[in-house]
Amino acid sequence: MIKVTNHIGTIGVSARYLRSLISQTAESCFGVAGMNSYGAVQSVNNLMKRDRAENNGVIIKQSENKLVIDLHITVTYGVNVGAITDSIAHKVSYVVTERAGIEVEAVNVFVDAIVD
Repeated sequence: MIKVTNHIGTIGVSARYLRSLISQTAESCFGVAGMNSYGAVQSVNNLMKRDRAENNGVIIKQSENKLVIDLHITVTYGVNVGAITDSIAHKVSYVVTERAGIEVEAVNVFVDAIVD
C-alpha cells in the first residue's frame, strides 16, 4: 500500500494496482515490445508464477509524497529510442497523476533489449 498525504487527507493506493496501471500504460506506447523482469525478486516471482507477468519491469519507490518509477522495457528495432523513452515517461507520469491522484517525481526508463 502506498500512502500519500495531501490537502484532502491521506490517500492509500494498492501497489499492485499502480504496477498494473503503469505497465499497461507503458506497453500501450508506440515501439514498446514488452516489459522485462528486473532483479532477483521479480525473476523468482515470475518463475514461481506468484506475480503476473504484467507487473514485471515496474519498480515503484516512494520519496515523501511523490513516486519515483523505474521501468525496464524491450523496444522494437528501428524506432527512435530517445523519443520513445521521453514519451513513456511523460505518459506514465500523466496517467498516474490523473488516475491515482499521486504526484510523480521521476520516471526512469531503462531499455534492456531491442527486438526485431
